[in-house]
Amino acid sequence: MRRTTLLAAALILAGTNAYAQTEFPSRPITMIVPFAAGGPTDTVGRLIAEPMTRMLGQQVLVENVGGAGGTLGAARVAKADPDGHTILLYHIGQATSVSLYRKLPYDPAKDFTPVGRVTDVPMTLVARPTMEAASAGDLLGYITKNKEYVTLVNAGVGSASHLCGMVLMKALGVPMTTIPYKGTAPAMTDLIGGRVDVMCDQSTNTSGQIKSGNIKAYGVTVNKRLGSLPDLPTLAESGLDGFEVSIWHGIWAPKGTPAAAVSKLEAALQAALKDPNVVKRFADLGTEPVPLDQATPAALDSHLKAEIERWKPIVQAAGVFAD
Repeated sequence: MRRTTLLAAALILAGTNAYAQTEFPSRPITMIVPFAAGGPTDTVGRLIAEPMTRMLGQQVLVENVGGAGGTLGAARVAKADPDGHTILLYHIGQATSVSLYRKLPYDPAKDFTPVGRVTDVPMTLVARPTMEAASAGDLLGYITKNKEYVTLVNAGVGSASHLCGMVLMKALGVPMTTIPYKGTAPAMTDLIGGRVDVMCDQSTNTSGQIKSGNIKAYGVTVNKRLGSLPDLPTLAESGLDGFEVSIWHGIWAPKGTPAAAVSKLEAALQAALKDPNVVKRFADLGTEPVPLDQATPAALDSHLKAEIERWKPIVQAAGVFAD
């Protein structure tokens, strides 16, 4: 009898240990940011990784997998084990890649499990520090008059700055010479150095440079001024109607990730978005966390599908493809 009791206890203990080893998360979580370190999406990822780590009890490690407008990193997550230990932080490119890439190796709407939205980052229209135009109206007039010579830079095809630039040219009805860079940092370096003229990029990347006077700022692309840059008008105030662009970010896991793991990731994301340091740092960068009812799988899934349809005609009208 004693031997039977001991055997039963051992089996129960073994089962308990096996469950503990497979309970999510059982090891560090890799958050793939599909852009270079130091860029605006990387900044968002590193800000939320720390409070998510505290909530999950396992470290959330940011790994930069850049290239092909973010699609290389996204493809890696799409093919990862669906156990919740590899996640993707991507921006609006998750929606626009459907139209920009004719041979995309995954389906953004079907090959991922949504976790939740993170933030909607306003864009800013900025220029080299020696730009002659004194106001946004002057800049828009300068661009129209000198369209053959004005250089519009971006961080690469499919980047947030590329998408914003396409909308800007459509709103003005003026084509410009566009120069794609391999990342935000080199594009910003050349803008600061006066070697190129204009850029449209996320406030998380431009706010510090604007405040330090390294670049000229002409407007924000949303319908209200930013708390971090209260003197910077909206482009609508400057007469450019119909130009409203913000770059939203979301978190996804691979398709087939267990619901229990997704639920824990969702809870960790929501905890991060309520974290006082995250709220403050986002505000410093000209953005804010999304409302918690948008930081859910259902909300992100719905938003992604709507954004895919919104951007299709814009990309098609531009006639620009990344492959």
